[in-house]
Amino acid sequence: MFRRVENELEILERHLNVLRVVIENEPIGILKISEETGLSSHKVRYSLRILEHFGIIEPSPHGAVLTKRAPEIISRFEEDLREISERVGRVEKIAREIAENFKKPY
Repeated sequence: MFRRVENELEILERHLNVLRVVIENEPIGILKISEETGLSSHKVRYSLRILEHFGIIEPSPHGAVLTKRAPEIISRFEEDLREISERVGRVEKIAREIAENFKKPY
């Protein structure tokens, strides 16, 4: 049941690692990102496509670069993660209650 969420977090982590490398090295191409992250080029390509879809990066003749909107979008990451963390806390509390009630004899 939790495997899907775990997979999504793994993909998000990959996208953020690719973004970090772009920020540190822009403009940067797929092969260099792959080298820096240890990810296969097809995974890097997918992450770049997602980051482009959200308006964070764009292609240039020399590789991926940040868009003008990137700082605004990136500044919301902390708030988004706080909200996700709060939701995880609520889910954790519910799961704990279920586990405790399950242990009780009926």
